[in-house]
Amino acid sequence: MEEEDGYKRNERIALVVILVMASVAVATLFVTFIYYCYITNKVSRRLNNRKKGSEHEGKISTLCHIQVAAEQGLQEFTFKQLHSATGSFGKSNVIGHGAFGLVYRGVLQDGRKVAVKLMDRAGKQGEEEFQVEVELLSRLHSPYLLSLMGYCSDSNHKLLVYEFMANGGLQEHLYPISGSNKGCSKLDWETRLGIALEAAKGLEYLHEHVSPPVIHRDFKSSNILLDKSFHAKVSDFGLAKLGSDKAGGHVSTRVLGTQGYVAPEYALTGHLTTKSDVYSYGVVLLELLTGRVPVDMKRGPVEGVLALPRLTDREKVVEIMDPALEGQYSMKEVIQVAAIAAMCVQSEADYRPLMADVVQSLVPLVKHHRPTSKGGSCSNFHPNNSPKA
Repeated sequence: MEEEDGYKRNERIALVVILVMASVAVATLFVTFIYYCYITNKVSRRLNNRKKGSEHEGKISTLCHIQVAAEQGLQEFTFKQLHSATGSFGKSNVIGHGAFGLVYRGVLQDGRKVAVKLMDRAGKQGEEEFQVEVELLSRLHSPYLLSLMGYCSDSNHKLLVYEFMANGGLQEHLYPISGSNKGCSKLDWETRLGIALEAAKGLEYLHEHVSPPVIHRDFKSSNILLDKSFHAKVSDFGLAKLGSDKAGGHVSTRVLGTQGYVAPEYALTGHLTTKSDVYSYGVVLLELLTGRVPVDMKRGPVEGVLALPRLTDREKVVEIMDPALEGQYSMKEVIQVAAIAAMCVQSEADYRPLMADVVQSLVPLVKHHRPTSKGGSCSNFHPNNSPKA
């Protein structure tokens, strides 16, 4: 009897112990869950605060970029001033279309002629593109780059004010749009050589005299502007990106640019180097030789501007020359320029020359024809935020 009572007592004790342990386990799980919710909420609040702080810093960064630009000597215009200067942005004053907006002819109150680009992209992308041009062009100084005179930045409008180039873009003179009323001059051989050299010096400055190098990324004939004496300047830096400061290095970015000018390795991999600009320059050099657009579906791929077999055949080079030249050129010079172009558009980036080498090759051809301006000053470029893809 006593043994049975003892057994029952042990059972009750065991049951109590189990219940206590179960209660402790449940309580522990409950406390753990509460603590987890507390930590999750705290982390979430921190992330939100960081995001808000980042957005605030971005706005401050934008203001800092503009302030830096002002310190670099750029004039800040009001929208009202530029609206008046361009005749209320009238259609008759449209002189071009950049990568991110229409470009208008304008006259400031002091009589200076200007070109005004009205940015037409809203949101973060448009803001970045605006910052890239303002920051880059306020720091880069070369007679072969289009000068930025000022800007207008408010909540609704983003405008850039450039020096006025009387003869517009190179593209307009190589193949004017049929039916256009613009009286575009035919470019003789000597003028084409000068344009080729000055455009090359513009890229050489970006690649060799700025640290880290600046890659234009949208170098093409329509972005080479000509002044009243047909001297050339490189323009439109909305897609420009800082390159790698390591020898042979690259930066990875999404592929942007214009069909026909984009280097094949960049199009395939997104790896961007200064040699990507060299390829684009080679295409422009071919345009100067042939007077043909890079991509012409009417002619077909065989007759496109990249007629490489003919470029390497001395006897057939004459077949691709622009008929507008009417044979008025030195065959020796043509063969040399064709050889430079062929090297620039090599499919392998490593086989392409540096822009400094291109300049050195063109200088002897041009010096007998017309004097050129002095090169740009060297500078180091270390912005707070690199231009983004």
